[in-house]
Amino acid sequence: MEFSFFGLTLAYRKTIWIEIHDLVYHGNGGFIHSEVYNMPIWMRKFHISKINDFHKKQDAEIKKAQGQSEVGDGQLKGPNITSPSIYNFNK
Repeated sequence: MEFSFFGLTLAYRKTIWIEIHDLVYHGNGGFIHSEVYNMPIWMRKFHISKINDFHKKQDAEIKKAQGQSEVGDGQLKGPNITSPSIYNFNK
């Protein structure tokens, strides 16, 4: 039986544990568990959004460096090779 008058709900508790895990794991050693656990909610959400922004920018730079557009047409293209005349038997 879950008590709603005392403590956090199970769903909210799971959200907090996910946020703690994400900051500790994806924070590249910048955070420890106890620090994130005791961190104010607004600060925890700020750091999560900054990490997300960083990864989005990094992904965009990687796609740009690879010559891909943000929205691809979804079609694979073959190599730009013309057939050599040696294989043209029709004269």
